[in-house]
Amino acid sequence: MTRIIKCALIAALFATISAGTASASPSCLKDKTAYELNGDSIEWSMAIAPGADCIQGMRWSYMQIYAVWVLEKPASGELVTVGSGFRYFAKPGFSGTDKFSLVVIGKNRREEGYSTVEITVTPKDVPPTSSPSPASEPGSAVPAKVANAAPLR
Repeated sequence: MTRIIKCALIAALFATISAGTASASPSCLKDKTAYELNGDSIEWSMAIAPGADCIQGMRWSYMQIYAVWVLEKPASGELVTVGSGFRYFAKPGFSGTDKFSLVVIGKNRREEGYSTVEITVTPKDVPPTSSPSPASEPGSAVPAKVANAAPLR
């Protein structure tokens, strides 16, 4: 009976995830050290631009993840669990640092267990935006020289 329930939950989760649009986010973790699911606690750090988000999976190739739970919510951003991972949203005016903790429950090869992962978030340096060039303004034109061009008559 337990196996049937697990399969039904996995199918429902897959249907929910595949119904939405997926977009990859670049890796925002600086130091992703493997956890062991043996009651261990590890620390990761993340750099993210203000107003941006990060999707991060928690599974390693030799693990089966049963659940990811939020142990401590972030103070300066939003966090949701997504399958065997999480998605962190930095607020537009994000500065300073933010922290949150997750508990990962699963099976590491043959042994079941859990790990606690604490993630420290810092703002990513964002290059300043430059003012638009005259050619990028609607209705403007920039004269150009073309080599070996004859004048129009």
